[in-house]
Amino acid sequence: GRFSRIAEGALYLQDLFDFFEIQPTITSSPDSLPFPRKLQTGFTFENVSFKYPNSERWAIRNLSFHLQSGEKLALVGENGAGKTTLVKLLARLYEPTEGRILIDGVDIRDYDLQSLRDNIGIIFQDYIRFQMKAGENIAIGNIEELANMPMIEAAAAKSLADTVVEELPERYEQVLGKRFEKGVDLSGGQWQKIALARAYMRDAQLLILDEPTAALEARAEHEVFLRFSDLMQGKTAVLISHRFSTVRMADRILFLENGRLLELGSHESLVAKAGKYAELFHLQARGYVD
Repeated sequence: GRFSRIAEGALYLQDLFDFFEIQPTITSSPDSLPFPRKLQTGFTFENVSFKYPNSERWAIRNLSFHLQSGEKLALVGENGAGKTTLVKLLARLYEPTEGRILIDGVDIRDYDLQSLRDNIGIIFQDYIRFQMKAGENIAIGNIEELANMPMIEAAAAKSLADTVVEELPERYEQVLGKRFEKGVDLSGGQWQKIALARAYMRDAQLLILDEPTAALEARAEHEVFLRFSDLMQGKTAVLISHRFSTVRMADRILFLENGRLLELGSHESLVAKAGKYAELFHLQARGYVD
């Protein structure tokens, strides 16, 4: 019986060894360039298409647009339209299947990967609730600054997470989650503010927020994005939200449908166009009125 259990355990052990042998498929080239110290023209998608492995469906198809330096762009579309895929391509977490992405006129693949990611702050909707101290939870956004309490506190203030921390018995030393003794669990909205603070832990030139405030009620989300808009003056930002009251804060709105660009423009111009964006905007507004 023991030999049988050892043999069974060895099968899973091989899976572990195979996992450790996995090598990243996206790497820097030997002669890669450092990310620009100051973005000039911004990001350009040129006929970008992307298909997930072992899938026949295109998640992104023939997408072309320009994200100007210092611009705030909102991505809108129904679930499965390709919004999260787009921002993952922007951060080079994925490589385009077709087409290319340019940064200041240079192919994104020509930049040093670490330098690129150091200049991008990103929070996804499926963030992780780390069972660690509150300060450590925030510092994960820039782990090299783990001991830099002034930076951690500043990031918390920017995301409104400081209001959550102030209520904790041990403030930034308080263990979050119930896995460990004396740990304190948070509500969904409080966890989101902690996670959002991670994006402010680095002095990124591009900040991406992929529905990080979905668990917040409308007023709290509006306040978070108002502060976000003020803090991102002069920097480039991409935000995804299903609430049009938040989306209209952006300089331009890109409407995706089935991975393709359907509409692009300011809130006012898209409403005046009376297309798909205007239809969904009025539908959501009617729901608040009713």
